Amino acid sequence: MGGTEMTRCSPQARSFLSRSGRTTWIRCEVLQMTKSSSKINPYSAVGILAAQSLGEPGTQMTMRTFHYAGVAEHVPTGLPRLIEIVDAKKVPKKPIVEIKLKKKHSTKEKDAAKLASEMESVLLPETAIIQENLAKGKIMIKLRKEEAKLLGVKMDMVKESVKKTIGANKLEARGDTLSIKLKAEKEKPLKDLRKITTKLQKALVKGVSGIKRAVVIKNKGEYFIRASGSNIKDIIKMENVEPSQVYTNNIIEIEKTFGIEAARNAIVREMHNVMELQGLAVDIRHILLLADAMTADGKVKPIGRHGLSGEKAGVMGRAAFEETIKHLVHASITAEDDHLTGVTENIIVGQTIPIGTGRIKLGMKAAKPKKKAKSKPKK
Repeated sequence: MGGTEMTRCSPQARSFLSRSGRTTWIRCEVLQMTKSSSKINPYSAVGILAAQSLGEPGTQMTMRTFHYAGVAEHVPTGLPRLIEIVDAKKVPKKPIVEIKLKKKHSTKEKDAAKLASEMESVLLPETAIIQENLAKGKIMIKLRKEEAKLLGVKMDMVKESVKKTIGANKLEARGDTLSIKLKAEKEKPLKDLRKITTKLQKALVKGVSGIKRAVVIKNKGEYFIRASGSNIKDIIKMENVEPSQVYTNNIIEIEKTFGIEAARNAIVREMHNVMELQGLAVDIRHILLLADAMTADGKVKPIGRHGLSGEKAGVMGRAAFEETIKHLVHASITAEDDHLTGVTENIIVGQTIPIGTGRIKLGMKAAKPKKKAKSKPKK
């Protein structure tokens, strides 16, 4: 690389090129051109560019679903999944979680299969019959021996589950049957029985709450687990699970467990995967801008009247999106001011929009009057 070319580089680049012995094929000109071409012009409407670049391919998306092998789940892709992401749904229609094992267990299929078995949730009605005895004020729970054996459930596990679910009620165990008797002072035994029965229907006997089915999958010599449902908080506490290698398509759960930065990365990854599966090429910078806007305040916000669009500073900007009359009436009652800082507001009132050359303000700096030289008195 010639001296002239080296002088065009930044000091950091010159230092790197001097230290590395590969200056024959690294050309700083290419780096500088790439950097320059990546910059956008000052005061460009990047939001409109991103909205167009993401919205237009969205019209070409299909409504098909993607089948995840093993977990028997048809996860939404295309437009339905894109809507789930930008609306920041608390729970996706079909949550899926992928779990990687610690290094020493990831190559052992037996360890992965054992973990998958321990992970699948088993509810009380799957292993026991729940009956109400209104005359005696009792609830009878009888273990289904065949189902319990198949699912690896024992009577002690059922008893523990019932205790956790109903708390301080009197519990009696006889063989394969448990009986719950209400206290004598209860005024409404029927109502209380129904409440307890409803709770017992959702009692977790075994596994991780929310995980319906888990399967072991082999990839490049290593085993990992894919499960339908999602509960990262409890999964990362399990033995042999690598906490940093657990991923779910539930963005809100990622935010609650790992923080806003992880949620932002999940938005980028999920949106990019949606576009890629549909064969649509979208510049990653548009997705990054949307993810940044959704997470800028420290929590994931939807794009819509309950999120970013409904929080615009100007009343005209909010009214232009949805619920026009509501916003205008509220602004009139509260004497709200609109300083016309956005694009939409200025279009409505017919002013120059504050982007591009419309953002530049010219002013004239008056020249200071020259000081007159003091004349020396004549002698």
